[in-house]
Amino acid sequence: MNGGLSPSWKKTAAERDAKVGAFLQLAPDLGAAPSTTGPLAGIPFAVKDNIAVRGFQLTCGSKLLEGLVAPYSATAVERLVAAGAHPVGKTNCDEFGMGSSTENSAYRKTVNPWDASRVPGGSSGGSAAAVAAGIVPFALGSDTGGSVRQPASFCGVYGLKPTWGAVSRYGLVAYASSLDVVGVVAKTVAFARAAFVAMRGEDPLDHSSLTWRPAPAPKAGRGLRIGIPREATGAGLHPDVAAALRASVERLRSLGHEIVEVTLPTLEHVVAAYYVIATAEASANLARFDGVRYGRRAADAVNPEQLVIASRSAGFGDEVKLRILLGTYVLRSGFQDQYYLQALKVRTLIRRDFERCFANLDLLLLPAYPVPPFAPGSADADPFAQKLADVFTCSANLAGLPALAFPAAVEHGLPVGMQLVAPAFADDLLLAVAEALEKIFPSPDPPAFPAFGPWKGR
Repeated sequence: MNGGLSPSWKKTAAERDAKVGAFLQLAPDLGAAPSTTGPLAGIPFAVKDNIAVRGFQLTCGSKLLEGLVAPYSATAVERLVAAGAHPVGKTNCDEFGMGSSTENSAYRKTVNPWDASRVPGGSSGGSAAAVAAGIVPFALGSDTGGSVRQPASFCGVYGLKPTWGAVSRYGLVAYASSLDVVGVVAKTVAFARAAFVAMRGEDPLDHSSLTWRPAPAPKAGRGLRIGIPREATGAGLHPDVAAALRASVERLRSLGHEIVEVTLPTLEHVVAAYYVIATAEASANLARFDGVRYGRRAADAVNPEQLVIASRSAGFGDEVKLRILLGTYVLRSGFQDQYYLQALKVRTLIRRDFERCFANLDLLLLPAYPVPPFAPGSADADPFAQKLADVFTCSANLAGLPALAFPAAVEHGLPVGMQLVAPAFADDLLLAVAEALEKIFPSPDPPAFPAFGPWKGR
């Protein structure tokens, strides 16, 4: 037994992963046995394969990094291990975190544990599938524009995107640095909270990390004021998502909270601003992957220029190439003012829009995604449609705010999630409200994957 993981757990984990394809590397005996003390002692967790874990692979779902083994661990992972948790493997993801369905992975297909004909969401789809299938009680993911919350919604589990800077990004392979956050997918709010508390806080290895300074709690004895943006309740919502939103409103009211309608007019500009900023930063961050220093290298190049071109052409997938090209375009001389700088101005307006709302509100309630889990090849699977559907999630990334996706319903056999957004450093308030909702509607188990493991009652 290694780290408290029994042979029966290892056998069941392998059997379940064979059905969903959540892991790119499931190796519970690879890491050193963790501490036997701490709030997460003996608890296994999975890590998205764009976050470094010493001795494990680090491919980011890309052929360009095939065979790369991480020589160090991310700060978030180190802190979880210090709390007693045990990393057991690396989960599948859209290449470099670019996608909403985990279909852009260069290695394998991951399916939704609720319905193998549906996607698990993305880009942290492997982490969400691993948690929903009961293999681990929590997993790390990265959230650049909803990549933790959307798959959590699709798989019927919890997904926390912390305040930007609250969790160190050291050891996270950068996609868009001003948007990226290390987040957690969990079966219960308690596991999400325990993981977040262990990870958060300033890190000398990450200059963008911040000292944890929780926002003032609302006055005791009163319900919260929770706003629903009028722009998030329109005709674009699938009927099942609209039904889950109504159910969430009724549950929040039953808990004594006041629900008010608000306006968030900048919401219509969120997707455009997000993709300009994200692709611009991606084009700069991914320039380091050139086949020279590490990763896959083209074998038939005759000079350094051809080596870089051949390595990147063969190693990057189509979606990554598209985003690099878009980012390079908006950063070109003569185009920066027209696109990139305009997007930064819109980002400022989005932040101010949230500040205006939170002057009179405690939280905002929005859908996590406008449609339920979709099937590959459907209209909702169209890459352009997926980008437009990020409108509800990427707004929190642009504003640097914490957001939490929570299970809201099971409609026609598929889970549907909602999300709550809070002011900066009010992450604990999100968890408290989600915990109250959990008592009414906990994370449901997929029929084919009943709960198992010694942690299931924790």
